[in-house]
Amino acid sequence: MPVRFHHHDSLRLFVEIARYVSFSDAAHALNMTKGAISYQVKTLETDLGLALFHRNARGVTLTAEGQKLLTLCQDHYEEIEADIQVIKGTSTRSLTVGVSTYFAARWLSPRLMSFMQAHPDIQLRLQPMIRLFDLKAQGVDIAIRWGNGQWQDEEIIPFLPCPAYPVGNRASLALVNEIGLEQAFSTFTLLRDHDDSNAWTEWLNMAHLPPRIRRDTLIIPDPNVRVQAVIDGQGIALMDSLIDRELHEQKLYHLSDQALADYGYFIARPRRDKVQNSVKAFVDWIRTQ
Repeated sequence: MPVRFHHHDSLRLFVEIARYVSFSDAAHALNMTKGAISYQVKTLETDLGLALFHRNARGVTLTAEGQKLLTLCQDHYEEIEADIQVIKGTSTRSLTVGVSTYFAARWLSPRLMSFMQAHPDIQLRLQPMIRLFDLKAQGVDIAIRWGNGQWQDEEIIPFLPCPAYPVGNRASLALVNEIGLEQAFSTFTLLRDHDDSNAWTEWLNMAHLPPRIRRDTLIIPDPNVRVQAVIDGQGIALMDSLIDRELHEQKLYHLSDQALADYGYFIARPRRDKVQNSVKAFVDWIRTQ
């Protein structure tokens, strides 16, 4: 029996629930009970004949079918919202950009006025994020990522090369000058942005230094916190030219001239058949900056 789309409300609710890692979080955010959330999801799954979520002790994750349905619903609802704006006689479009507060404050924010002046019809929203992945599930249209661009989960567009080099505080530099780069690096704690990052491995290989084992690392996803941790002597980190102020103020120091030349900032956007005009406008603008 074909599914009748009196399920509109259930599908809209499904899109909202999919933003959260548990039904409890979704219930709190949507001002509903957890039981009501579970019932609505179970009813929709039964009607569609699909399992939309994996349930486990830590929360919920979308199944492959659930992710496909989420993508389908989001694309269609975005088109509907755009059509409604046309019917209402307004042309305002919204654009959510996922970005780290580090990049937003040090590079993006000072330039945003030119985008807003060029595109007054686009309502821009910056969404602070630490881990800039799973964009569609988080309601993000586009994100700015740091790294070497070797990601397969989204469409990746390079725009701001920023070679990555090791930095430390004054004591770290003094140690490098005293006992040499290789011996000093064998004593340092390497600060990483996430657990599966290969940045330090790539840099050590390029600098012909011995590889490091995982116990000599500390994971600090937030770049702002990572900068402060280096200043406080908690370890050394791979950073870029966005820390020029700290270098000028002699809070941080270059520990080596060796740099990962292919690192920088990249635009990531969910793969979809139809690219929103607002996304295209932002991509075109930021690549001119």
